[in-house]
Amino acid sequence: MTFLALRDIRKSYFLGKDEFPVLKGIDLDFELGEFVSILGESGGGKSTLMNIIGGLDREFDGSVTFDGTLLDHRKEKQLDEYRRGTIGYIYQAYNLISHLTVLDNVLVSLEMTDLTQKERIDRATELLVRVGLEDQIKKHPNQLSGGQKQRVAIARALASDPKIIIADEPTGALDSQNTAEVLELLEEIAKEGKLVIAVTHSQEVANHGTRIVHLADGKIDGDTRLKPAFDVPTDNVRISDRPLKASASYANAFKHLRYTFGRNSLIMLGTAIGLFAVMLFSGLGNGVKAYIADQVNSLANPTAVTVQRYTKGGSDQQGAGTGSSTQLISDSQIKKLKSINNVQKVEPGYILANGQTKISDKTYSLSNMTTWSASYQTKIIKAGSKPGTNEIVVDKNTVAKEYSSKNWKSIVGQKVTVTWVATTADGTPVPVSKEMTVSGVIDFGHNQTSNLTTYQTVQAANKAAGASTDAAMATVKVNDAKNVSAVAKKVNAIKTDGARQFTATTVGDILDTINTIVSLATTVLAAIAGISLVVSALMIIVTMFMSVSERTKEIGILRALGESKKDIRRLFTAESLLIGFFSFILAVILAFGLGAVLNSALYKIASFNMIQLSVGNIVTTFILAIVIAYIAALLPARRAAKLNPIDALSAD
Repeated sequence: MTFLALRDIRKSYFLGKDEFPVLKGIDLDFELGEFVSILGESGGGKSTLMNIIGGLDREFDGSVTFDGTLLDHRKEKQLDEYRRGTIGYIYQAYNLISHLTVLDNVLVSLEMTDLTQKERIDRATELLVRVGLEDQIKKHPNQLSGGQKQRVAIARALASDPKIIIADEPTGALDSQNTAEVLELLEEIAKEGKLVIAVTHSQEVANHGTRIVHLADGKIDGDTRLKPAFDVPTDNVRISDRPLKASASYANAFKHLRYTFGRNSLIMLGTAIGLFAVMLFSGLGNGVKAYIADQVNSLANPTAVTVQRYTKGGSDQQGAGTGSSTQLISDSQIKKLKSINNVQKVEPGYILANGQTKISDKTYSLSNMTTWSASYQTKIIKAGSKPGTNEIVVDKNTVAKEYSSKNWKSIVGQKVTVTWVATTADGTPVPVSKEMTVSGVIDFGHNQTSNLTTYQTVQAANKAAGASTDAAMATVKVNDAKNVSAVAKKVNAIKTDGARQFTATTVGDILDTINTIVSLATTVLAAIAGISLVVSALMIIVTMFMSVSERTKEIGILRALGESKKDIRRLFTAESLLIGFFSFILAVILAFGLGAVLNSALYKIASFNMIQLSVGNIVTTFILAIVIAYIAALLPARRAAKLNPIDALSAD
């Protein structure tokens, strides 16, 4: 019963417009259980016919039918399925994959079956035992003799349980003993109910089969039956085939990456350095932001909102006596601020203009003099305590050290006369003077100065001098830091007769401004570091193109085994992605390792870990590594997939 039928197969090669016919109308029928030798001299069309039967050659006229199914050579997917499930190849040049072990070379074919991993290993091992290579399983092809390589090729051809075995000059490179053993194996394969087609120019090999088809000048000039075809077993249960899984492509890519680790390690190191630099600058940006936030929050209360009257196009800060009543905050406005949701309390306050103090006949300027509120943290007090009624805390650098550079704390407890300028309700300036006691010394650091007294003290002094007692500012204490932003928005939204009344300032506003600058700086630095990633991408592209050139024959082998163009693309894309992944791992190790060293050095200066890598930084770097590796692989992988399997198999 015919299993494989060829009808009017014609094939020509063209050199320019000149046509050179190779096959000139081939009609052949094959049945299972046959061992058919296609005999002929070199150039007679044997290899071309083999490529057509094997589903590798698509450019021909005529038809190929197998098991009652017409093979449409214009449909690449059908050809892939045909090679995967029906054809097994044995080559004169063995065509083993050099970076794979003997066992892995056989497993390549089994990866496109529905067997489990254990079943695949068991079958591959069983076949290698059958061909006498049980003690060579872990070796690589370059450690084998010619006869051993051919046996591996036979085991691989049988692995997926194909119905047709095509042997291209299977004994051409073997001595007489190995030739006899290989022919015996081929005969055993035919007896198992498979169709064995051996392409040869050796009459001795041809005489070993059941039938000889002689091909000369592109035509069949002889078809001799030597003996009947072997009986086909009726209880033969075949292994089912399926498309290659993505996991198999990644596993094969990893095996090649490991085999060529020396070369690829340099690429991974170069890429890792670029990724490390990006990660380091991102972590530095996080650390600087955290350091600034820590310093600001240590000085100012993050749950406090500073409120002043809104002045369009001008300064929001107005002294208690330096502006009109429209720049002050009345008691009714204080009550309105208290009515806002999530507000715990509202503290009115003053910003005092032209403040001075006199100690022992020496006058000190009290620049930036205001009233104590919930905005301030007690951490700023470096000596003494916060002010009470008729008390003041003075700035360390501009007052206390000027009073006594060696014993600046001695100013605490001193009686001082404090003066400032307030205004009456109609805006007339009024000098105010008040006897106070220095209760403490404060230091904001960062070149910031301030002197603080209490609201009640200033209010009483202004009242006694006939000045207005309305507040110039207010501090709104919010019940939770997460509600600060919402309260600030509500304060800014307060209007009277359609006019905005207040400007709310929070610690978050200050930090947002600083963080924007820090983010801009770190982004620029990270972008500069990212330029090295462009170089890394080019390195990966060059490496992958080299890999395609070096593995051209492997590509042909994989296509002959039934892998699709998609599988080939995925193989090279997977290898590039693995390079990106391992580069990322190395970059993380560098970032945490060198980051720890840098933090140790910087901690001695700032008492703070300045490099802080977040999960977001790591995830972003991972995505960056994968994207770069994937983009770098696109062109080489596409080139690999477009290679003609026949040309790839013939590559050196």
